[in-house]
Amino acid sequence: MSNPAELKSLLKSLKLSGILDHLDVRLMEAQNNELSFTELLAMVLTDEMEARRNRKLQRLIKRAHLDPAKTLESFDFSFNPSTNAVHIRELARCQFIERAENVFLLGPTGTGKTHLAQALSHMACRQHLVVDFYSFHALFATLARADLAGTVDRLLGSLIKSDLLVIDDFAFKKMDQKSAEYFYAIVDGRYALRSIILTSNRSLSDWAAIFPDKVMANAVMDRLAHNAHQIVIKGESFRKKKTPQRKGA
Repeated sequence: MSNPAELKSLLKSLKLSGILDHLDVRLMEAQNNELSFTELLAMVLTDEMEARRNRKLQRLIKRAHLDPAKTLESFDFSFNPSTNAVHIRELARCQFIERAENVFLLGPTGTGKTHLAQALSHMACRQHLVVDFYSFHALFATLARADLAGTVDRLLGSLIKSDLLVIDDFAFKKMDQKSAEYFYAIVDGRYALRSIILTSNRSLSDWAAIFPDKVMANAVMDRLAHNAHQIVIKGESFRKKKTPQRKGA
């Protein structure tokens, strides 16, 4: 087939947008550099594979509800010298997910915990891992709605099976009995199989107090803390420092 328009129509019908988007450039390269048919074929197939990888990445980021701007590249490690950049970059390799280890990001409000949790989530998505990212409040609100709709078992199954579960602002307030039972089911189902990242502005010793009884608190904390990375971030709020001071303040 010598008609480029017909070729493009075929590529569009076959949903080979990666090849279609770069076809004119690749044909020109092949002509100018006298490339063989196999070399041209390798280039256009590489374009298609790269396009599919990018589309999958965007789907994973959208599914996790991540902020596109909160990546590791955009995080300012110089703001809080207490942030262990070496440890964070090691975690960004996502081997902790392969080992089903948990990560706790602890520190005052505004010190970058959420940004780091999102950054690690982005790195997991780049490795085509499935991430669920929730705030503490949103997680239990979602579970409550699923309970009313009769779909809570399906939601729990999804939360247990995703490669990485992130709960931002953990221990924000006390849990009622049903919420605690759901949370135990999630933690127990993921234990030693899949990773959890928790961010919190409360110390680890305060977490047990959010559960309705000590037995459940001990069972959950024992599973969460086993083989967990604890990263404590100190210092002032990034948002407070970046907010312009009002005149006369």
